[in-house]
Amino acid sequence: MSDLEEIEAIKRLKYRYMRCLDQKLWEELGDCFSPDARTHYGDGKYTYEGRDAILEFLRESMGADSFHSSHHVHQPEIDLTSSTTATGIWALQDVVIETKLDFTLRGAGFYEDEYVKLDGAWKIRSTGYRRVFEEFQPRKDVPGLRLTASWWGVQGKS
Repeated sequence: MSDLEEIEAIKRLKYRYMRCLDQKLWEELGDCFSPDARTHYGDGKYTYEGRDAILEFLRESMGADSFHSSHHVHQPEIDLTSSTTATGIWALQDVVIETKLDFTLRGAGFYEDEYVKLDGAWKIRSTGYRRVFEEFQPRKDVPGLRLTASWWGVQGKS
């Protein structure tokens, strides 16, 4: 594969990671990580080592039907460091709506990733982000605000 094809494969990996995270597709999400992967979310506040530990944290923290998230990454800066390793920086914008705890969180930041190619497929070896900003808002403070569609409640129908 050419360098551009390798970079495109890494982009698709990161996009799949985000989609699986928001759709709570834990098994498919697990396929995005190398077995020895590590994470450092929230400026390192939530650090995990090993694919199983990472997935357990994500399931527990994001698995509830009341937890709705939308993670968007863009502006990738991907560098191939060898034929089987790469690094990447991604701009992040995310929104979390937690209906049971009644809050909305919005933020932006930058992911810093390391990738490894195992058995011909790119995997995330390390991922984490640092915030540019994060804001928290109780939903009860916004008159008339209500969630009118939910993947979890009505399969995305309004």
